[in-house]
Amino acid sequence: MEYAEYVRFLPQRYREEVMLEPVASWFAWRGNRVHVARAGAEDAPVRVLALHGAGGHAGLVWPLLGIGAAEGVSVLAMDLPLYGDTVVADRGAVRYREWVELVGDFVVAETASDDRPLIVFGASLGGMLAYEVAARTGRIAHVVATCLPDPADPATRRALARWGATAMLPPLLLAGVAAVLGRVRVPIRWLVDMANMSLDPSLSRLCATDPRGGGVRIPLGFLADFLSFRHTPPEEFAAAPVTLVHPAADRWTPPELSLRFLDRLSAPTSVVLLDGCGHFPVEEPGVTQLADTLRAVITEVGAR
Repeated sequence: MEYAEYVRFLPQRYREEVMLEPVASWFAWRGNRVHVARAGAEDAPVRVLALHGAGGHAGLVWPLLGIGAAEGVSVLAMDLPLYGDTVVADRGAVRYREWVELVGDFVVAETASDDRPLIVFGASLGGMLAYEVAARTGRIAHVVATCLPDPADPATRRALARWGATAMLPPLLLAGVAAVLGRVRVPIRWLVDMANMSLDPSLSRLCATDPRGGGVRIPLGFLADFLSFRHTPPEEFAAAPVTLVHPAADRWTPPELSLRFLDRLSAPTSVVLLDGCGHFPVEEPGVTQLADTLRAVITEVGAR
């Protein structure tokens, strides 16, 4: 798993702290070989699972795990299909709903064999994925998300897509695109505004060209499936507390979009806006705010 390239963008004080050496493990799922990086104490009272977003992989979120993982915490990060080291049987057939089902099955398997509480940390699109998996499984102790991009919100759809008009296609037309062109794979940077992945152009460029992340090709059917996917209505969500740690200077998905969704949740919620941070939070003082928040959630869940 490549992660050192991303660590170097963190403030100096965190660069050595986050160098938790990952150990590769594998989860067999529907003919796919899913890579899950693991590190930390095996007897830790709390575990944290990190989920990346579109154009990411486990190595990209590994530094963010490190800055908030106190000693004695076990951490995991998954390469979702199409990304990282995960081996997919049919790349043209991958859809967003498969991400939801995969992570749900993984969480059920992990919690069935290990009763320690599991926190899920979702970055970018991974925040919405973490939310949906918590709703479906009921086995998540706490959801921490940098972003909650609800595709049912027209403003969010416009923000997510590089060409806003494409995100506003009606459901029937989206279904038609998926049926005819769903297996066609194109560079993800053609579809989303990866230039705004970070406030640092060098980091945005790394994300966009990473052959394990933003440099991959995704099937058009994946995008169509996400835009038409209906997540659990927030008014019905009571599966776990949700903490939003949204970058305050996010130029890609502005905080108000996530806040609008969070305000509708039935579950307990809290908000920390990461000062000075872009979509990929690496700037101070927001990085320390993120680290402090993650540690607080870990402590609270452990005490429970």
